[in-house]
Parts: sequence; C-alpha cells; structure tokens
Amino acid sequence: MNQSISCVLILELLTSISLAGCAMETRISYQGDVYPIFEDKCIGCHTPPFGEGYRKTGLDLGSYEALLQGSIYGPVIVPGNSKNSALNMLVEGRAGDLSRTLEMQHKPMTDHEIEVLRLWVGQGARNN
Repeated sequence: MNQSISCVLILELLTSISLAGCAMETRISYQGDVYPIFEDKCIGCHTPPFGEGYRKTGLDLGSYEALLQGSIYGPVIVPGNSKNSALNMLVEGRAGDLSRTLEMQHKPMTDHEIEVLRLWVGQGARNN
C-alpha cells in the first residue's frame, strides 16, 4: 500500500510541475495596454477630421467606440479572431502593399506592441 501511495504522490507531483510550467496568458486591457499603442503610433493619422489615415479610410482610433465603427471598408477588428482582423493583418505585415506602405511612412510597431494587439483582439477586444 505504501508503494501505491508513493506512486500516486509522485504522479500528482509531476502533474503539478507540468501545469506550473504552462504560462498563463496575460489579460490585455484596452485602456492600459492598447490605447497607449494607438496614441503613440496611430492616432496622429487616424483622427478626424484632418488625419491622413482618417481621410483615406474613415478609421478613427481616438476611442474604443470609434474603433468598433471600423472604416469605410468595414470592421477592422473581429473580436476573438486576430487572424481575420484587418487591424492585426496590417500591423503584422499580412496586408501586402498596404502594410509595407505603413511601415515605410510611419514609426513601425515593436514585436511587443504587435503581440499586445494580437492578444487583445484574441481575448475578445474588450473595452476594459
């Protein structure tokens, strides 16, 4: 019986160790994490009425509500799906020529900033 108890304890210990190794995904905040990125990299062009990005696309990044309205081309985020969100495609460089144009004309986002946006959209793009 002692041997079976030892086996169970060892099994529980190994399970705990393997679960502890799994990193928990950080909860991304729109106000604390996402908006500061927009403020630093995007709002200068995506603010009505004179921002160049706003004039060309109708995309206003000045508030969460404006972001949800999208652009003249439709929604820019698909909550819970960063792979199909136009915002993520653009900043990750998956939007072809448009991504390259943004990269050449503006200060590019860091890998960390791109990851924050990916996680936020993936987590449902909440206004938190």
